[in-house]
This record gives sequence, structure tokens and C-alpha cells, in this order.
Amino acid sequence: MHPRPWRAHLPPGSELQAEDLSARRSLPRAWAQTWGSRPADPVLLDTSAAEPRWCAAGELDDMTRRRAVELGSLGLRRGDRVLWSTASSLSAVVANIAALRAGLIVVPVNPGYTERELAHVVRDVHPAAAIVDERHRAAALSRAARDAIIVTTPDLEVVGGTARGGGEAEPVVLDAAGPDDVALIAYTSGTTGAPKGAVLTHANLLANSESIAVTWRWRADDRLVHALPIFHGHGLCVALYTSLLTGASAVLLPRFDVDGVLDASAQHRASLFFGVPTMYHRLAASSRVGELGRLRLAVSGSAALRPELHRAISESAGTEVLERYGMTETLMALSNPYDGERRPGRVGFPFPGVEARVEVSEPADSEPADSEPEGVGGEVLVRGPSVFAGYWERPAATEAGFVDGWFRTGDLAVVEDGYVRLLGRSTEVVISGGFNVYPAEVEDVLLGHPAVSEVAVTGVPSDEWGEVVCAWVVPDGAAPPDVGTLLAYAAERLAPYKRPRQVRFVDTLPRNAMGKVRRSELR
Repeated sequence: MHPRPWRAHLPPGSELQAEDLSARRSLPRAWAQTWGSRPADPVLLDTSAAEPRWCAAGELDDMTRRRAVELGSLGLRRGDRVLWSTASSLSAVVANIAALRAGLIVVPVNPGYTERELAHVVRDVHPAAAIVDERHRAAALSRAARDAIIVTTPDLEVVGGTARGGGEAEPVVLDAAGPDDVALIAYTSGTTGAPKGAVLTHANLLANSESIAVTWRWRADDRLVHALPIFHGHGLCVALYTSLLTGASAVLLPRFDVDGVLDASAQHRASLFFGVPTMYHRLAASSRVGELGRLRLAVSGSAALRPELHRAISESAGTEVLERYGMTETLMALSNPYDGERRPGRVGFPFPGVEARVEVSEPADSEPADSEPEGVGGEVLVRGPSVFAGYWERPAATEAGFVDGWFRTGDLAVVEDGYVRLLGRSTEVVISGGFNVYPAEVEDVLLGHPAVSEVAVTGVPSDEWGEVVCAWVVPDGAAPPDVGTLLAYAAERLAPYKRPRQVRFVDTLPRNAMGKVRRSELR
């Protein structure tokens, strides 16, 4: 099944070609061109600073130039990996951009990682340096490193480790990286096993941001309220990098909170906000939710946005949240249209330059007669200029991830009138009595019950059925709903093989940094 073609996203009169997305060779080169043409324009406001002030484009250009030279003076050479694990701040952004301008490879890492999780990345990618907020991380990094590693703060103050030997520092040539050179090694979230490093080239990053800018009509006069984790692809590659590419400005918030986002939006006359469903859930619960209506565009991603939440925000704020789909390996792949219908529960069709298809397997002969045709589903396959080059030092995993140049996302979906509707991960499918049950479908049904606040569906082993459907429910209230009533509610809306056989009440659902449920911790 094929969704609508990517040209459906283009504004009238556009003659954009896929190859145009990488024409400027790299983001650092494109950024430098943008900053040089508008040096006095404000680009970043760090609200966590003691005295917040706007950083202008020319100032950011100068700061990242000087910081790139400083990285070279530490003995770092083009192609070295630099682990970058920080909270959101101007200093952190400068260090990230400086590393890219110097031809270094940035390895973004969640600053909340435990020592064990951090050690996995260090031993896998062998960084020559690490840039961290927390000085006490230096000892853990040195213990994990097999080679010499130098540890600094975002301001490049050395706090631990030693630089690699090898003679005098090489002169730093700015913005010399080519399209095929590696820019980032971004580790997968690891919801199903140890994280793998996705190798993203400069062409991948540039094509991704160029495509986003066209699709969402991102302009130089836009202003983004940035409350996402900066180490994650959503906050880094989508929000920050694209804002800088377009010459727009961004208000950097140290963390998300409802009042902080809405205050910043009003004070700085913001036009854009990007969030994850958890953020929108909290915004929708606020008496101030109507203030979202001031924005030109509100985007949701990184996890599924419930259709009921989409509709609630639309009714309260008069704005249609735009839902999109992407992953570490593909960056942005699918989006609802900017101009046109934004369908609740759907993630739209491919971004410009991207191709996608849903590969549907033939249904089993034993498929129940009352199952919905769209419930069969298939895997989403993607190809295009933003799709990664492969997994770091994992040729077998890379080979398994691609078929004839198409990347297998592992996400299951259906195509309905050209729009993609996600069903869940292929590894999350519950196979009960030989029939496939997609967790997302069961979750959507149960979330319609007024006593259910959150829910995740998994399979639990069964001698008779192989697996049975189990619903992990966070009640909406002090007392959990009656199990029998909840099961009867599901029975009215689901075929017999899809209905939960077990219900377990929990206080919270385990989630990763971007709000995705860690189902492996529920089993």
C-alpha cells in the first residue's frame, strides 16, 4: 500500500526536486550562509541563563567559530567522535554546532543515563572526547573508555581524562565536511534491547531540515518555543537545526511545564511549538489551553497522539495539532499536511524527497471473518535522502534493516485514503490463538472509557493461546474501575480475539525520555 506522494506537501507553484534538498552540502555550510546574510537577527534565547538575552546570528557564528578552534586545540581531529550529553542551554548548542563545523562526529546522549547505560555507548563508539554538564560524570566516562578520553563542560573547561596523543593539534578548517561525511551517531532509544548507533551523514541532516522547512512553511520570522530534550532527535534535528537553517529564532526552555511554555509563547510572540503527547495532555488539562490558538503551528511527535486528545485541543484552542512520524534512523518520514486536513490518529504521508510504502503480508487462511480489513496491516518501509547510512559497526544489523534500498522501520500501519495510520511495533504485536492483535487498536478503544487515564497493551504467555491480551491501566481517579465493566466495554467494540483477557492496574506507565512506553518493563 502506498500513501499519497510527497509532492502533495508542496506549496502551489513549487518545483522542488528531491536532489535540491542536499544542494547546500551540509548544515554547517548552510547555517553559515544564513548567519552571514542576517547577522543582526536574534536566533536563540537561553532562558536558563542568569541574565537571559538574545544571541544574534552573527554572534552565534563567531562563538561557534572560536569554539571549533578550541576543540582543535584539545587535540581533536576531523572524524573523531565527541559524546555530547547536556541539558538545553546556549553553551550546549554552541558546543554541538562547533563540533560539526570542525568536522567532528557528535554522539548525543541522554544526560539522565545511568553509568551502565553511559558505559555501553562509550565502549561502542570509542569517543575521543565528551562534553557534559555534570562534572562528576568524568570519572565514569574514564572508567568506561578503553582509549584516552578528554572530558569537558559545554564551555570546554577540561574536567577529566586526557587527550589522545599524536603530535600537535591540526588546524581546524571550518565547514569542510562533505555530504557523505558522518555528522551524528544517534543511539536508538533501546526499548527492545541495547541501543544501536544510527549513523547520520551531513546530507541526511541537511535534507531532513530542508524538507521540514518546506512542509511546515517555516520562515525567518517564525519563533519556536523549544521545551524538548535537546539531546533527542526531535529537539535537536527537527526543532533546533531547522530553526537555525531557516533563520528563525527559538526560545530555549530548560524543561517543559505548562505555564512556562505558555508564558514564553505570549511574552516572545511565538508562532511555533513542538511537543510530545504527554506535553499536549498536560496543556489540554490546563485552563490556559486556549492560548495555543495564538500559534501558527503546533506539532506532535515521538509517540502516538490519541485522537480524543487531538479533538479536545482543537475544540478548546481552535488549533489543529499537526501529527508527524519519524525515528532515529529515518529522521522525519511522514507528516500530516500543513495545508489540508490533519486527521486525528493519522501521521499523514511522506515528507518531500521521502518515499514510503506499507508492505502487507497475505492474511492467514484462519483470519476471523469479522476482523476489519484495515486491521491486517503491514510494515512501513522508507527510503530517501534523510534515511541513515546504517548502524555503527553493526553490518549484520544494517543488512537486516534494509531490503532493496528500503529501510524496514519495524512499525506496522495501514494506509487509509492516502494517510498512514500506525498500528504499533512489529515486536509489540500480540499473537493470540494464531491471530495478530495490534496494541494501538486495543489501547484506543480502552482510552474511550471515562475511568481510564492511560493504558498500554502487551501479550502475556498462555499455555492455551500462546499469548493473551493484557491491558495495563492507569485509572482516571482514586479508585480503579470495575474490571468486569471495563472488559464488557471492550467486548462491545472489539472482535473476540482482540479483547483483553487480563487487566492490571498501575500508578504509572514506564516511559523513555520522549514519552514512549517501555512495554518490556510491563511484561
